[in-house]
Amino acid sequence: MVDNPFRHPSTLPYALPPFDKIKDADYVPAFEAGMREQREEVAAIAHNSQPPTFENTVVALERTGQLLDRVNTVFSNLNASNTNPEMDRIDTDMTPKLTAHEDAILLDAALFARVDALYQRRTSLELDPESLQLLERYYVMFVRAGAKLSEADKVRLRSMNEQISSLMTQFRQNVLKSSKQGAVVVDDVADLDGFSPEQIGAAQRAAEARDLKGKWLIPLQNTTNQPPLARLKNRALRERIYKASIERSNGGDADNNTVIAKMVKLRAERAALLGYPNHAAYQLEDESAGTPAAVREILTHIVPAALAAAKRDAAEMQKLIDAEAARNHTGLFKLQPWDWAFYAEALRKARYDFDEAQVAPYFELDHVLHDGVFYAANQLYGLTFKSRTDLPVYQPDVRVFEVFDHDGKPLALFLADYFARDNKQGGAWMNSFVRQSKLFGLEPVVTNTLNIPKPPAGQPVLLTFDEVTTLFHEFGHAIHGMLSNVQYPMLSGTAVPPDFVEFPSQYNEMWAREPAVLANFARHYQTGQPMPQDLLNKVLTAQKFNQGYATTEYLAAALLDQEWHLITASQAPAASDVAAFEAAALRKNDIDFAAVPPRYHSDYFSHIFAGGYSSGYYAYLWSEVLARDTGKWMHDHGGLTRANGDYLRDKVLSRGRSEDPKTQFRNFYGRDPDIGPLLEYRGLATN
Repeated sequence: MVDNPFRHPSTLPYALPPFDKIKDADYVPAFEAGMREQREEVAAIAHNSQPPTFENTVVALERTGQLLDRVNTVFSNLNASNTNPEMDRIDTDMTPKLTAHEDAILLDAALFARVDALYQRRTSLELDPESLQLLERYYVMFVRAGAKLSEADKVRLRSMNEQISSLMTQFRQNVLKSSKQGAVVVDDVADLDGFSPEQIGAAQRAAEARDLKGKWLIPLQNTTNQPPLARLKNRALRERIYKASIERSNGGDADNNTVIAKMVKLRAERAALLGYPNHAAYQLEDESAGTPAAVREILTHIVPAALAAAKRDAAEMQKLIDAEAARNHTGLFKLQPWDWAFYAEALRKARYDFDEAQVAPYFELDHVLHDGVFYAANQLYGLTFKSRTDLPVYQPDVRVFEVFDHDGKPLALFLADYFARDNKQGGAWMNSFVRQSKLFGLEPVVTNTLNIPKPPAGQPVLLTFDEVTTLFHEFGHAIHGMLSNVQYPMLSGTAVPPDFVEFPSQYNEMWAREPAVLANFARHYQTGQPMPQDLLNKVLTAQKFNQGYATTEYLAAALLDQEWHLITASQAPAASDVAAFEAAALRKNDIDFAAVPPRYHSDYFSHIFAGGYSSGYYAYLWSEVLARDTGKWMHDHGGLTRANGDYLRDKVLSRGRSEDPKTQFRNFYGRDPDIGPLLEYRGLATN
C-alpha cells in the first residue's frame, strides 16, 4: 500500500482522484486496507471508556472510513462508466465483503448502545439542527439495518444481505453483457434509410470499434424503446431492434430470471425478519411517500388519463398506417411497439409541421452545454464554468470544468462523460467523486454520465430534444451536489431519499424548454443562426405531444416495481414464472396496453434490481410533482432570475439532508405540493 494512489488523500485540486495513477491492481489492496482501517476506527469508538457524546461517537463515526470511501467511490463510479473484465471480477469478489463489512458496523451491539444512548436524550443535548438531524439519521440507519435484532437473527440477516448484494452485482453485469451482445448489426447501409448522415456515421464508428468493417452497429440503450426506432423506415429492422431490446437477459448466459426470483424472495424474507409485511413497506418507511398505499394512490390516479391519451394517439397512428398502406398499395398491419416511435414522428409532423430531423441541427452538444445548461445555471445562481485540460481523466472523452460561484470563489469540479461505450452502463446519471463537507474541508467533484452515440471525428454531435432534456436533467442533480453547503458528509448534496433526489433534476428540465434559454442555445451548428421563431414556437407547442406514451410506459414500470416488492416470500415466483408475474402485474393495474410496453421489462430493470430504487421507481413521478410546482412558482415570480435561483438554493439546493426534505419543500413553496401543475405540464389535465 506504500505506493497505492488511494493510501493518502489526493493532492490534486478539489481532491480529484489521480486517475492517471490508478491501476486495476490498486483496488483490492486499498479495499482491504480501507476495511481494516475502518474496523479499527469503529472499534475504538464502540469501546471508548468515556461516556458517549455527540463528538466522540457520532462525529467520530463520520470521520471513519476515509480510505475506504476514496477507493469505493472511484471504483463504483468507474465500474459503471468505464469497466472491464478485471473490474467485473473485483466487483463480484468485493461486493459481499463490503456488505459484510457494513453489517459488522451497523450490527455492532456496543456501538449501537452508544448511538442509542445519545438518541434517547437528544432533546437535552442542545445540538444545532444539522447535528440533531445527523444523530437521528444514524439512529434510523442502525435500527433499519437490524441493530435491535437478536444475535441469531443478525446472523440470518448478514447472510441475506450478502446474497442480495451479490445478486445485484450479477444482475448489473448480466444487463451490461446482454446489452452488448444484443447490439444489432446492419449489413446494408440502405437499411438505415431515415438516419441522418451523423447517425449513419455513429453506427459505422460503433461497428468499427468492434472490428466489424463494412458494417453498421446499433447499440442498445437501457430502456425498452430504442431511439433509432423513431427514424428508421425499414420496419423489419425496427422489429429486430425492438426484440433485441426486450430479449436482453431473458435466457442465455446472461439470464436474469433466476436472479430476480432469488432476489425478490430474499428481500421479502429480510423485510419479514425486520418486522415489515413486505420489502416495499420497509423501503418506503424512510422515504417521503411513507407507505405503499401513498405510492399507489399517486400512480393509479394518473393511469386513466395517461392510458386514454396513449390510446387516442395510437388510434391516430393507425389511421396514418392505413392511409400509407392504401397510398402505397402495401399490406395493412396493426400498430406494434416497434412502430410507435416512427409513427409518433409522423403524427408530430402532421400536427405541428416539424419533425426531429428538422430541429437536430440546432441542438449541437457544445451549444446546448455552454449556451443552455451552463447559461441557465449562470442566470439562476451566478455560476461560471472554465474548461480544465490540465487535470487527469479516466477516459479521453471526459471533459473537466472548474465551477466558480457568483463572487468568483472556486466552488466545484464538474466532469462531463457524455458518449456511449461498450464498457459503460446504459442510461444517464450523476454521481460524486468527492462530496462536499465542512467537516473535512472538501468541495464537491461531481460527474454527469450519458450515452450519446459518438459520431466519427469531424462530424457534429447533434442531439434529439430528449437528449437535450436529459442533459438538463442530469445537470440538475449536479447542481444539487455542487451547491451543497453542509457540515457532515452523510447529509451532503444528493444524500436525500430517492423520491426527493429527483426533484432538483426534474425541475432543472424546465429550462430546456424555457423560451429565453432555448433561444440562447438552439443555433444551427453550421451557420450559427438561431432557430427560426416559427420552428421554435412549434417545438414549444409540441412539448405535450406523446406524453400519453411517455407517462404510460413510466407508470407501467413503476407499478411493476411495486408489485415485485409487495409480495411475501411465499408469493415469490419461480424463475420460469417471472414473465407471467410481470404480465399479471400489468393486468392487475389496468395498464397492459400492448402498444406501450413498460419502460423497463423486469430482466433489464436495473433501477430496482441493481440500483437503489427498489420499491422506489415511483420517485420520478413523486418528485416531478414537486418539480412542476417549482416551475409554476418560478414563472409566478419572474422566471429565470438570480433572486429566484438564490431563493431555491437557500431553501433546498444547498441543504442536502441537513433537514427533513418535506420541510425543505414546504419552506420553499409555502405549502404542500399540488399535482395540478404536473398534469398540466404533461398535457393530461382534465377540465
